[in-house]
Amino acid sequence: MFGEIQNKHGEKIDYTYHPGNGESKVLVVIGHGVTGNKDRPFVKKLADGIESAGISVLRISFTGNGDSDGDFRDCTISKEVEDLTAVLEIVSGNRKVVYAGHSMGGAVGVLAASNDDRIGHLISLSGMVHTAKFSKVEFGDQIPDEGFMWEEEDCPLSSAYVNDMNTISSVLEKGSEIKVPWLLVHGTEDDVVPIEETHEIFKKANEPKKRVVIDGADHVFSSEEASAEMVEAVVTWLKEFFGRIN
Repeated sequence: MFGEIQNKHGEKIDYTYHPGNGESKVLVVIGHGVTGNKDRPFVKKLADGIESAGISVLRISFTGNGDSDGDFRDCTISKEVEDLTAVLEIVSGNRKVVYAGHSMGGAVGVLAASNDDRIGHLISLSGMVHTAKFSKVEFGDQIPDEGFMWEEEDCPLSSAYVNDMNTISSVLEKGSEIKVPWLLVHGTEDDVVPIEETHEIFKKANEPKKRVVIDGADHVFSSEEASAEMVEAVVTWLKEFFGRIN
């Protein structure tokens, strides 16, 4: 549909396109979290659910992840903002673009939507807010450039990642700069990004905004019930703005 998409470094961004009803003027771009990719089960379920409403979807793997080009050690929030910018340059056109970001991809969305008006609606799923805190809590016992994220040898902890997380520190104050409709979804049993972070940034957000709390859901909405509730929340919200496209 869109041909090859590359970031400014010439690295290919792998993606899967869901056409919806084939006439949709709305495109939802889904970005994953740290160590993830476009093929995570809940990402696929979300894409299928949105497509069932007739809306087109593009799920992407940020460079260094999945089948995209690049080195995982170079993966940072700042670089993923660059990746998303490259995607927007290709897909925006006459379409209304919604960005849905999970976890670290949620922080990417806040930074991008705060200064790129091509993002017309924003969705945060278990969205990360305090980046420096996350890095310290989750990986503080690892030595950058020697250790690994969650003991996964395919996911080395780089100094580039740690430094970027610390430089950004938090996207909390950026919340007040979001001027587009914003949906925030979080589970009560998230032990990776605490739900309190969504509550904090929701207070900073402008109207129109909506917060959906899913009781019992973990960070990746792994249960059938949690994933179904998450998909329903997103699709219902999209229909409020765009109706049923097909």
